[in-house]
Amino acid sequence: MKSANRLLVFILTWIACACAYAQEQAEIPLVRDFTLEAKAAEAKGVPILVMFGRRNCAFCDQLLKEFLVPMSHNAEYDSKVIMRQVDAGSSAKLRLFNGKITTHARFSKTNKIQLTPTIKLFDAQGNELVEPLVGLSTPDYYGGFLDQRIDEALAKLRTGK
Repeated sequence: MKSANRLLVFILTWIACACAYAQEQAEIPLVRDFTLEAKAAEAKGVPILVMFGRRNCAFCDQLLKEFLVPMSHNAEYDSKVIMRQVDAGSSAKLRLFNGKITTHARFSKTNKIQLTPTIKLFDAQGNELVEPLVGLSTPDYYGGFLDQRIDEALAKLRTGK
């Protein structure tokens, strides 16, 4: 009886942790329609940050947990960027900036995504604004690199250069 109770407690704890983890990851939504994101970005005058990732990608999970999710809770970033995810291995439908329908996987291939995570910043027309951040090889400096790319993209949007 005690073993069954311990097992039940373990299972319930595991489920609670898994649900909390899934909720945290979902705070950076998967994009479904870039035309809607583009309208929001244009209205706010900010770039769209897209994290290309894959399920079961440990570095993608680390990037979300240590950088993107905390940034999404920081009010300063509300006026700097819209953050979304693309699942590079998914056949989920995706409306592109021009309104055409594709999949997350095809959009990733079109964007030459070979390594995940990759961060790209786009304007409201779907043009890349700055050099992408590929991989997560230097976590100690990654936040600075990410902030630099966001600031560069924002400056390009605001100056039109």
